[in-house]
Amino acid sequence: MRLETERLTLRLPKMEDVDVVGELLGDPEVVRFLGGQTAAPEEFPAIVQKWLDRWDAFGMGPFMVERDGVFVGRTGVLVWDLRVWEHDVPKPPAEFRQHEVGWAFVRAAWGNGYATESARAVLDWALAQEVESLASIIAPANIRSQRVAERLGATPAETIDRPSGPAVVWRY
Repeated sequence: MRLETERLTLRLPKMEDVDVVGELLGDPEVVRFLGGQTAAPEEFPAIVQKWLDRWDAFGMGPFMVERDGVFVGRTGVLVWDLRVWEHDVPKPPAEFRQHEVGWAFVRAAWGNGYATESARAVLDWALAQEVESLASIIAPANIRSQRVAERLGATPAETIDRPSGPAVVWRY
């Protein structure tokens, strides 16, 4: 599975990606709104495996985003359990699923429009997969991601409480 945009290639993760994800997972500023905890290199294999497991469980998950063959971030679809507003839980029944388009990029790639470009491709792909309801779950202080969601046509809806703090559900 690959998606192509004007400047980017989005592809499925593979275990070899543990060698390139450190700039994303180990940067406190990058993970600030992704739970806030950086990951150590010994955790990278388990994280990449979790991404692969999401693809196995739901037929969707995070895409690795590359520019000219260089890893710049990840964009994809997470499946949340609406009963608890978590995505790291066993596969919820269909009626309790919320599909989220999410993104995260290495700091060196910020400000280039990659989040908007890749998320637009993922939105189009998810809609072609007949996903009925798409949202982005964004912390109130994450102004950059709010702007991306706005450019993609999302509007803020309800605010939810999560263990990492409140978040706004932006609906497409």
